[in-house]
Amino acid sequence: MDEKRLEYLVTAEQMKEYDRNTSEHFGVPSLVLMERAALACAQVILEKCGRKRERVLIAAGCGNNGGDGLAVGRILMQEGFPVDFWLIGERSRCSPETKKQLSILENYGRTIRSRAPEERYGIIVDAIFGTGLRRAPEGAYAEAVECINRSGAFVLSVDIPSGVCADTGKVYAAAVRADVTVTFAFLKRGLLLYPGASFAGQVLTAQIGITKESFLGKVPEAFTFPKGMPVPLPERKADGNKGTFGKVLLAAGSPGMEGAAILSASAVLRAGAGMARVLCEKEERLILQSAAPEVMLAVYERKEEDLAGGGEDPASAAFRKAADWADVIAAGPGLGRSEQAGRLIRLILTETAQPLILDADGINLLAQERAFLEELCRKRRKNPRPLILTPHPGELSRLTGKSVEEILSDPVSVSREWAARLNAVLVCKTAATVTARPDGACYVNRSGNSGMATAGSGDVLTGILAGLLAQGMEAFEAACAGVYLHGLAGDAAAARSSEYNVSAGRILEALDLVMKPDAVFTELFVPERQKQSSDIVRPLTLRNGE
Repeated sequence: MDEKRLEYLVTAEQMKEYDRNTSEHFGVPSLVLMERAALACAQVILEKCGRKRERVLIAAGCGNNGGDGLAVGRILMQEGFPVDFWLIGERSRCSPETKKQLSILENYGRTIRSRAPEERYGIIVDAIFGTGLRRAPEGAYAEAVECINRSGAFVLSVDIPSGVCADTGKVYAAAVRADVTVTFAFLKRGLLLYPGASFAGQVLTAQIGITKESFLGKVPEAFTFPKGMPVPLPERKADGNKGTFGKVLLAAGSPGMEGAAILSASAVLRAGAGMARVLCEKEERLILQSAAPEVMLAVYERKEEDLAGGGEDPASAAFRKAADWADVIAAGPGLGRSEQAGRLIRLILTETAQPLILDADGINLLAQERAFLEELCRKRRKNPRPLILTPHPGELSRLTGKSVEEILSDPVSVSREWAARLNAVLVCKTAATVTARPDGACYVNRSGNSGMATAGSGDVLTGILAGLLAQGMEAFEAACAGVYLHGLAGDAAAARSSEYNVSAGRILEALDLVMKPDAVFTELFVPERQKQSSDIVRPLTLRNGE
């Protein structure tokens, strides 16, 4: 994957190390980084609130985050804003840089308050905690958070909203709800993962001098795609044919659940694959042919007497017959959890070698057979066959034995753990879908919207992933690109109407829009609230510096 197209996501510990490397290895003074961070925050306030010059409150903690905030207040003060400074905590506990900022303010004749001001403010800068917070704010700190949330002011959080975990997005008992968060150098994971993402407001990234050189070889394992990035699709050969672009066999659908097979197979073709074939019972044939005439079928007839007499399961027999035709296999959407479905999943996992996507009931059936699952984990350690699993939290809970709450509290760690155990790519489908690779690399998606929480949406994703795999993409790259593409299609569907009436069918239709040149998509089909959800803060020339 082209690293130049990625946007890294860092943990609090990684950011601390990169900050230290910049100062100690490269020699950039910490106070210089602090001033640049403050300038970026001041720029945002000037751009959003500069006309009125409303009264500003700087709520500063004792760490360097507080120092950033104090410097923001000084810059705004020099730009003509009335600014009050509130230090939460004891001065003796402040970091050296924050003590320096306090001293500078006092040299300018400013008073530092130690109690919550009673005045009304139009703007509040939240600089209480930075990325190092590991427990719920207590005492005066919790009161300060509540004071900010009750104020009704425009709130800018410095680096991350106070009370949000930078690594997991966990929200502690008290957390600031920001209108804008200006984060520094690299995005923090907790700004994309929920529920923290919903507290951050608009997220802006400011480059303050901590660059990729500061990794010193320790590159973050997590990343996302920049907003508006074109979908990394496989190249199309001008002289290709339907065989060139790949053949996908789907074990999907069952009586009463034919829609899952229709959505998945249609998405295979919409994603660019040449052919799709669905394993189906005879009674399903007419429904599938009518809804998706371009999809081929592998039809079997269920005969109870065959099973009673010890004969081969007709579904398994039909699948074996069709399997050699396929370049890629996808299994699970709408399949059900019958004994026949269970036999089919076991067959696919043990008797086929093509790249495989396992979704929905395919994962549920695997989770039911713990001994087989453990055996699969052992065998997968030496098996190079590409495998992608796409569970939602409930399915991942059944697979891992962890509660849904555990998974949602840290989806990155759970996804990485089970990607390694299964030697597979694992796609944990949440509001910010996490895609993990066995070596620990992981992608956090930020396309998509709440309207995509609708029946059939996951079936479309399965088809997209299968279609990309069939065109020759590597499994992890196909999973990242497919999740991103799926979310973009959901955004386009929502922009056409609203998030309230997005459906799986509309997501499928919107693929036509988002697989066109990127300029068409970003200009016309991004919901207004998402257009600047993670922009870069541009350099600013302040009035006094002209």
